[in-house]
Amino acid sequence: MAAMDASYAADARRIWQTHVPRRGQAETVQGELLRAIEKLRDEAQRNGNINWDEHHERLLAYLRETLTRSGLFTEETLTELAMDLDRVADFECPLTNDAPFDRITYRIVDWCRAQSEPVRHEQNPHLQR
Repeated sequence: MAAMDASYAADARRIWQTHVPRRGQAETVQGELLRAIEKLRDEAQRNGNINWDEHHERLLAYLRETLTRSGLFTEETLTELAMDLDRVADFECPLTNDAPFDRITYRIVDWCRAQSEPVRHEQNPHLQR
């Protein structure tokens, strides 16, 4: 499998360092999107989704809503994104392959690149991950 595209990896690393806190939800949508996909990747790859719960469902819904309703993506890209998110959502068959997570991360980076300024994230009091 190919590694993540270098420019996307560099931007994702910058977003992580700038917008993702050590603990808890991010203050920006940029940080929260990246935090969400990495929480889901970690749960699948490190834990085999053994701890999957409603909080993971909330992270997935946040990704789905924010990215698919952005108006940034073509129908083809939205279809691929939906398939990847659906695959991540199949918690009974945890993904060990990075490719779907990486493709979702590409879309997150695309979303972040389209924003001229950080976008404030409204904290979800029901999210405990």
